[in-house]
Amino acid sequence: MIEIKNVSKSYIKGKKSVDNLNLDIKDGEIFGFLGPNGAGKTTTIRMITGILDIDEGDILIDGMSIKTSPLEAKKKFGFVPDSPDMFLKLKGIEYLNFMADIYEISKEKRLKKIEEITKKFEIYDELNNQIQSYSHGMRQKIVICGALLSEPKNWILDEPMTGLDPKSSFDLKEMMKSHAKSGKTVFFSTHVLEVAEKLCDRVGIINNGKLVFVGTFEQLKERFKEEGTLEELFLEITEK
Repeated sequence: MIEIKNVSKSYIKGKKSVDNLNLDIKDGEIFGFLGPNGAGKTTTIRMITGILDIDEGDILIDGMSIKTSPLEAKKKFGFVPDSPDMFLKLKGIEYLNFMADIYEISKEKRLKKIEEITKKFEIYDELNNQIQSYSHGMRQKIVICGALLSEPKNWILDEPMTGLDPKSSFDLKEMMKSHAKSGKTVFFSTHVLEVAEKLCDRVGIINNGKLVFVGTFEQLKERFKEEGTLEELFLEITEK
C-alpha cells in the first residue's frame, strides 16, 4: 500500500508543482496515474521513490515513511523510471547482479530469477553485452527486469511500456494483472489512455499539480455525466 499524505513540492518559490496531494493506492489493485505533460506525475513518482525531497507532507510505503525511514521504505518497492538510459557502461548481467546485491538476493535465487525474467523478455542472450549497445526497447526491458528481480510487493512504474515491442508489452500487462490479483500493488503512469482504461482498477488524474479525480472509470463517467472513452473524458477534464 502507498499512502500520499498532504504532499507538496515547489521548484520555484510560490509555484507548487504538486499541491497538497492526498492519495491511497491499495493492495490488490492496479492504479493508473494520469495527467498532461508538466502536470506533476513524474515529480510525484520521484517523491514516492525518494529521488526528490518532499517539501510538505509525507509518503508511506507499507507504513514506512520515505522521509524518515528511506532505506526501509525503498526495500518495499521496485521502480521503473521514465528513462532507461542508466548504467550504460555495465553489461546487462552486471546491472542485474548490482540490483540483486542492493536487495540482498542470494546467489542461488538470483541466478534462477535472472534466467526466468530475462528469457520472458527475450534478452537473456544479450546479458553479456554492455547496456549502451542495447536498443531503447532492450534498455527498457533490462530496467524492468532489474526492478522486478527482488519480487517487490509494490511496483512503481513510470511509463513502463515505452519502447516495448507488442509481445513484451502484453507480457508486462499480464504480469501486472497477476501481481495485483495476488494482493499486491501496481502504481503506474502512462500517456496511453486506452491501456489505462483496459488495465486499471482505479485511476487518478492530476492537472497543474492538483488531483482532479480519483476513482474507477465508471465513477469518472458518473461524476462528469459524460459518456465516451477514458481518453475523451480525460481531455474534457484537463482542458477545462
